[in-house]
Amino acid sequence: EVGEPFKEEKAVAKYLRFNCPTKSTNMMGHRVDYFIASKAVDCLLDSKWAKAKKGEEALFTTRESVVDYCNRLLKKQFFHRALKVMKMKPDKDIKKEKEKGKAESGKEEEKKSKKESGKDEKTKKEKEKEKKKDGEKEECKKDDTPGTPKKKETKRKFKLEPHEDQVFLDGNEVYVWIYDPVHFKTFAMGLVLVIAVIAATLFPLWPAEMRVGVYYLSVGAGCFVASILLLAVARCILFLIIWLITGGRHHFWFLPNLTADVGFIDSFRPLYTHEYKGPKADLKKEEKSESKKQQKYDSEEKSDSEKKEEEDGKTEATRNSGTDGSGGERHSDTDSDRREDDRSQHSSGNGNDFEMITKEELEQQTDEGDCEEEEEEDTESRPSHEKS
Repeated sequence: EVGEPFKEEKAVAKYLRFNCPTKSTNMMGHRVDYFIASKAVDCLLDSKWAKAKKGEEALFTTRESVVDYCNRLLKKQFFHRALKVMKMKPDKDIKKEKEKGKAESGKEEEKKSKKESGKDEKTKKEKEKEKKKDGEKEECKKDDTPGTPKKKETKRKFKLEPHEDQVFLDGNEVYVWIYDPVHFKTFAMGLVLVIAVIAATLFPLWPAEMRVGVYYLSVGAGCFVASILLLAVARCILFLIIWLITGGRHHFWFLPNLTADVGFIDSFRPLYTHEYKGPKADLKKEEKSESKKQQKYDSEEKSDSEKKEEEDGKTEATRNSGTDGSGGERHSDTDSDRREDDRSQHSSGNGNDFEMITKEELEQQTDEGDCEEEEEEDTESRPSHEKS
């Protein structure tokens, strides 16, 4: 025979009921709340009963002690064990899902083929490059996480049924709550509601000042609600007028979040929104996409041209280094030619080509010519290794 629960057991069950994460589902035609055993054990190990007090030992020291205590709560019918039964889909639904998947894949392939046929050769090259990059990324991902990519996970439906073996086990077992105490918050809210109703019925007995204040508050609240309703209607009318005048190109909303499911302050933010939905907007989007593609191509071409310039610079440097040795020999051979050119330039620059020259000047010129001939003979008589 199982006796009535003690105060400590009620306190532990109450703590577990309000602090352990629970979910709701249908069982035998009734809406019930259930929890998982492992989470309940973790919840009790973090409670005040798992901490030792002065002169007393802790009630929960290990997971086994928590399991034993929960078995006592189960026997005193605070909760009971249930069994998960997965709902099987009929064959018709499975066939329909397969047909839908095939139809969607066929439509996607058709769209891809149309897009590829309509685009230029540049876009095809870009796609090939992108595909290669995507393939490399996918290969890297496959190396990191082996196996095929997971599809969208669909939650399988299940129902609960009472279990034959009523024992508390630590794991993924499911337990349905029978104990349903009233929370302190719900009790307090109910008490406040009762007091408010009684106070409203005693409104004629209130002081005159309080009644006047309540009257003005009610009038202000009514005006505020009416103004919001008028704003909601006015914004729709304004949108319609602008939409008709511009032929559906301009979409202007005043207080777009006024009727949205947001907070009080967020319903007045932003003040307005404007969207242009015309042919120019589509052209701008296309131009932006084309400009981005051209920038990518220009950057790639620049990198290729820079590489070529670097290679050409290296080859020129090697050539210059090879020709430095032969430059010394040429310098010695062309000294006489440079002197003759300097003389001709000097004579042409001064304009003395046809002037009369004295005998002394002729003798000096002949002496200089003889000296130059002697120097040339000396340079020819030197060996080749000395010239270099």
